[in-house]
Amino acid sequence: MTVSISKKELKDTIKEGVREALAQELMSIRALVLPFVSEHELRDIEKRYVKPTRKAMKSRSLQL
Repeated sequence: MTVSISKKELKDTIKEGVREALAQELMSIRALVLPFVSEHELRDIEKRYVKPTRKAMKSRSLQL
């Protein structure tokens, strides 16, 4: 059984696979580079900067 695929489709598939692999590796590298934060520092940060809500702050409607 043979499968035929155009050069463009093959190239796009390989490009997407490489992009996904690089993104995965970059996430790992970024996690290693992040500074360590102790529990005490984390509580201090959360106390100073309140977690944002997921609600929209303002909404406006215009009639033209």
